[in-house]
Amino acid sequence: MRATEIKSCYIGPLISPEQFIAEHFFLYLAKGTMNGFDGNKHHVLKSGEYCLVRKNHLARYNKEKSGNEFEKVIIIFDEVFLKKFQAMHKIATEKPTSTDVFLRLKENELIPNFIRSLMPYYNRTGKIEETFADLKREELLLILLKLQPELSGILFDFGKPEKINLKEFINRNYKFNVSLERLAFMTGRSLSAFKRDFKEIFNEAPNRWLIQKRLQEAHFLIEKKNKKPSDIYLELGFEDLSHFSFAFKKEFGMSPTELTEQKKKTDL
Repeated sequence: MRATEIKSCYIGPLISPEQFIAEHFFLYLAKGTMNGFDGNKHHVLKSGEYCLVRKNHLARYNKEKSGNEFEKVIIIFDEVFLKKFQAMHKIATEKPTSTDVFLRLKENELIPNFIRSLMPYYNRTGKIEETFADLKREELLLILLKLQPELSGILFDFGKPEKINLKEFINRNYKFNVSLERLAFMTGRSLSAFKRDFKEIFNEAPNRWLIQKRLQEAHFLIEKKNKKPSDIYLELGFEDLSHFSFAFKKEFGMSPTELTEQKKKTDL
């Protein structure tokens, strides 16, 4: 069996599907294409490719099916597991060589072989039997560290984010739909300090400023770039099209669709 013939599989504790990466995880794409965006650049993953996704960062993904199929293997390396692993194997950390959120891993036949080895442990629901889950996580981690020892500096860094430039961070990441608590954590601040610093810098409360900024960007994309509302609302941090349309009309006095129709008439 080829590794790309495997069905979707998830190993490790459940993590939130939000756009904040709470734990490191390994991603193997068996079928389809995935486009990940981390606020700085796009990362495309195709069938048979794999990467390590770094925790305490923002990211979102767009997936494209191949022949109506999209299959992936996700293996979570949570902090509790990593601390036990480090203590057991006496792992010394090396300085990481990359700051990317989506870390491309070196191609090696050990990875596809590992993916194929998961199949016998699937139960009827497509999950790995709990008895073997941690053993397979440990096996994969040993493989990754053998191939790229510098990953230890990323995986075994258990520190919290340090205080960073709030203005630069927000201007780069305002499109991500995450809570203020997450944003505060990522900028090295308590929630109260985050709100206070935000108000001093942007002269507006965070929630209000973020909504306005996203709506202004939406207006620009529809009016100047001919984008469809249905194509941009998710990228701008809105959970659904109806919420986006309601907020847009409240801000500009017309719905996104009405702006689109108005532009068509003026372009004639």
